[in-house]
Amino acid sequence: MVRWKSRHGLSERDDSSTNAKKDGSLQFGVRGERYAYSYLRRLGHVFIARNYMPSGAKGELDLIGYDGETLAIVEVRTRLAMPGLPASQEMSIGKEKHEVLVRTAEYFVRERHVRPCPVRFDVVAIEEIPGHASAVRLHKAAPPSVARAASA
Repeated sequence: MVRWKSRHGLSERDDSSTNAKKDGSLQFGVRGERYAYSYLRRLGHVFIARNYMPSGAKGELDLIGYDGETLAIVEVRTRLAMPGLPASQEMSIGKEKHEVLVRTAEYFVRERHVRPCPVRFDVVAIEEIPGHASAVRLHKAAPPSVARAASA
């Protein structure tokens, strides 16, 4: 026991606080996705899937639905507004994340036999401001690689 403690430290770590923090962050993200879902529904989107994860592959698509004739794949970014932080958390989607989103969208289109149609990626950025209404920004864009996959 002494050797084990010397390798792992003498303090009693409380992993429950770490788990509670992760659970809180997960609930915060889920709340943001629900907010984005209702926001986009009011704008006329018709959703066909939420939290899609392909079997045996990395990635998740938050919301998938139609905006008119266009299949919209929506990434939701939610955060608590903090003084001093830039307001554009939607810019946190880097090249790797973008590649995962494209690959996951291609899985979805093939797996669900989506009819040929235009496809675009949208980002909904939600900024929770304590004591105020949430700030919502919708960014619409269309990477050509996903559009080609849906029309093939």
